[in-house]
Amino acid sequence: MTEPFRQHGEYPPPPAFDPPQAMGTPAQGAFSAPAPDPASMSASGPAPGAGPAPGAGPAPGAGPAHGADPGPGRGNRRARGPVALLAAVALAAAAVGGGTAYAVQTLTGDGSGNGGARNVNGTSVSAGSKGTVAGVAAAVSPSIVEINATTGSGKSTGSGVIITSGGEIVTNNHVISGATDITVQTSDGKTYKAKTVGTDSKKDLALIKLEGASGLKAANLGDSDDVQVGQEVVAIGSPEGLTGTVTSGIVSALDRDVTVSADPGRGQEQQGQGQGPGGGWPFEFGGEQFNGDTGSSKTTYKALQTDASLNPGNSGGALIDMNGNIVGINSAMYSGSSSGASESGSVGLGFAIPINAVKADLGKLRAGADG
Repeated sequence: MTEPFRQHGEYPPPPAFDPPQAMGTPAQGAFSAPAPDPASMSASGPAPGAGPAPGAGPAPGAGPAHGADPGPGRGNRRARGPVALLAAVALAAAAVGGGTAYAVQTLTGDGSGNGGARNVNGTSVSAGSKGTVAGVAAAVSPSIVEINATTGSGKSTGSGVIITSGGEIVTNNHVISGATDITVQTSDGKTYKAKTVGTDSKKDLALIKLEGASGLKAANLGDSDDVQVGQEVVAIGSPEGLTGTVTSGIVSALDRDVTVSADPGRGQEQQGQGQGPGGGWPFEFGGEQFNGDTGSSKTTYKALQTDASLNPGNSGGALIDMNGNIVGINSAMYSGSSSGASESGSVGLGFAIPINAVKADLGKLRAGADG
């Protein structure tokens, strides 16, 4: 009879000699070992085919039949046999690091014929990559763009999220407000001209539309009400013009009151690279101002706080959960000291507009709202 599992290479063949007697094995001459404790066995039970077929005789070398004289030293081997087999099974399971469930999956497969890399409903993150930064980046990066806007005050760089295959893009109002020319670069390097469809300065949101675009990969908009403090997130954008930059972190807090300037055009003055103290979009939080003066015209919204690294140029980009769903639009980040000293760069204090607030505003933006 074939030894259990040997055809799969999961377990080594039994030793050809008597191993040293372990503590607790039955005394020499005992006929049979006690039944194994069910609690010590895997919940899934022995694998199919592991036991002898009904009516089959003992395996070669298993010892004399019932009632026969075991002979010198033979009783001890028979008594140890089942215990030794269980020990071998336990050691093999521990070696693969996954226990019985892993072994069963390895032996039976998932029936998909693709090693388990099936697509998850509602996202293009494969099952094999689900929950990984690499998987999220591969799935969502094609839906994130770099935006370059030109105004009478200069130029600025930001990011945006494709929400329709025809080229609708959500971004921050401060990235494109007052722009006379908007150029968008997609992840494959293609460049498009874009027009502003609608803006909402009170939520710091804007909708733009690419000219002549089709077949783009739209992002999956998630549910920000399900976001929890401590969950992992990924940010994708174009900080300092570095297209498609991926960073990761956690959600640090929910419902933070963030105050930003509602003055159209002020974003161009402050968001431009290297402009303004710290080089970032000015905002207020906790009674303090960061990255410069927000001015006299202000608006406050509830934001998700994250420690994922954000820098100037990330504005308008995506905050993404580990299933590949957009949960926020990155909008404000602390990138330097409030006094404008030599501090610069991300210090793990970033904010994103919850995606549910964005979805609630889309009708207004598509209708051409301005202001």
